Amino acid sequence: MSVNRLDRINSLLQREIADDLFRVLQSDPEIDIAGVTVTKVACAPNLRTADVWVSIRDAEQHPTWLRRLSKHARELQELINRNLTLRFTPHLRFRLDVGIAKGDRVLDILSHLDLPEESPAEEAIAEE
Repeated sequence: MSVNRLDRINSLLQREIADDLFRVLQSDPEIDIAGVTVTKVACAPNLRTADVWVSIRDAEQHPTWLRRLSKHARELQELINRNLTLRFTPHLRFRLDVGIAKGDRVLDILSHLDLPEESPAEEAIAEE
């Protein structure tokens, strides 16, 4: 299977899982649907398994969310099987993506830095 085809399948699975996740999680009052984002899907070349990377707002306060998402994996696989035409419906494994949280932390640190004012000589150099 070519890499390009696998990238297209990953993208298709990501869109489908994000749509289906909203439908499935409506029945679970413990999970804030708006706080869960599917950031990446990495499907194995044989299409048997797929790692679903999710970003969860306030993940440190809700450590059970990945377990709850894993509980709904079977329902998601059934919806994928019904809506997509694939040779195999991949077994979904949820992983926590902390990249967005790390980026937010870096931006927060940068916004609280006390930077010295630019001198007139530095402003002249910047204008050139």
